[in-house]
Amino acid sequence: MNIAQPPFPANCQTTAMGIMPHKDIKRALKLALSLDIPFWPQLPNLSYYEDMYVQASEYFPGIRVDEEAQKITLDVAQFRTEVSGAYVERLEQPDTFTLSQRYSTVYAQFLELALTSYTAIRGQLIGPVSFGFRVNDEERKPIIYNDEVRTILFDFLQRKVNAQYRQLRESNRNAFVWLDEPGLGWVFSGMTGYSDVQAKADYAAFLSGIEGPRGLHLCAAVNLPYLLELGVDILSFDAYQIEVMPRGYAESVGAFLRKGGIISWGIVPTDPESQRRETPRDLAKRLSDYWGIVSEGAGLPLERIAGQSLIAPARCMLKNVGRVGAIEESHTLQRPDASASNEEKLVETGFEYTREVSRILREKYL
Repeated sequence: MNIAQPPFPANCQTTAMGIMPHKDIKRALKLALSLDIPFWPQLPNLSYYEDMYVQASEYFPGIRVDEEAQKITLDVAQFRTEVSGAYVERLEQPDTFTLSQRYSTVYAQFLELALTSYTAIRGQLIGPVSFGFRVNDEERKPIIYNDEVRTILFDFLQRKVNAQYRQLRESNRNAFVWLDEPGLGWVFSGMTGYSDVQAKADYAAFLSGIEGPRGLHLCAAVNLPYLLELGVDILSFDAYQIEVMPRGYAESVGAFLRKGGIISWGIVPTDPESQRRETPRDLAKRLSDYWGIVSEGAGLPLERIAGQSLIAPARCMLKNVGRVGAIEESHTLQRPDASASNEEKLVETGFEYTREVSRILREKYL
């Protein structure tokens, strides 16, 4: 069986989403570094400029960031003025596409760390489809519908991904950047006016200019075959939500793995109710069942599937986690730090579960 080699050995190693609820940078970095494939944390509770949409907007022509109202918008007239003037002049300046300290207080500190010993390291950036749906012009129309703006947007974020990848690669040769793309869960709605067909065509051109492994993360409802066929090398998705792997997905998953792709399975729930119900062994069993269906349907050995898999939480863990004391009642392996907020405890428990699920699966398959 001819199977291409993945970008790096995955082997059920751990990673997680970039957004975290912390305000303490050192604590957030320590937690991110506790995983096999660490990342630089995004901390929107620390500053509005840490929001993933705001971070991506830095130097985009015509953008307006209202920190007080916590809102970003696009002035179309200003966009056109800058595109034909100041923006063109900035294209050759390296800082146009790199993340400044104002827009991330964590990124520069992450780059200063000793990161060569990790299998890989990861960055992240909001994807063009999601940015285009979320950011509106002055008439409250999503900019994804403006052909002129959308063309610049895809080019702009492609340059941002490549700039981040080059910086990360100086710290680890297996660096990669994935695109956070919840918007790819919206393109199947007939109400959006930007279809899955258009998104697929735009993404093909977009990904063709990405340097390094091409990664994609989606925590919304997924059409897994569609995502696997976009042309990425690493796909991260919320696997917990699907509950049972559809047998019709097996062929697409198998084809992706045969091409050397890596799948990051978000199997650890990130809401307190689900986290209380589950144990790491339950979650490992659920993921093993998924893999069994893929193995049977695609004719791939379970060991091969595990070898090209990463283990992760299902989603970013940032929203209100409910009543006080919710985390202490869950199946925690160690008691979380008493000084942590409920949101931080949820993250720490989720990361703990993720590491334990990884251990169980590695012992079983690798």
